[in-house]
Amino acid sequence: DHRPYELSGGEQQRVAIARSLINEPILLLADEPTGNLDSETGTEIMELLLKLKEECKLTLIMATHDRSIADRTDRTLHLVDGRVEETS
Repeated sequence: DHRPYELSGGEQQRVAIARSLINEPILLLADEPTGNLDSETGTEIMELLLKLKEECKLTLIMATHDRSIADRTDRTLHLVDGRVEETS
């Protein structure tokens, strides 16, 4: 039993992911899901999200500035001068 402020960033992120999945959504929106985490924990969270995407058949829409995360997605879109552009 811990208060939220007693949890590490990775633990808080896992709790947030668990709470977002409790109602079995078909769409999960994630805004910088690894942004405040160290690289090891960020990798763990990314692995978890990708595993959940496959196992739960979710559509995962994620905003990130991390190129290594964007490189692992099925499709990448960029905002350029207020326009959405797909990268190849």
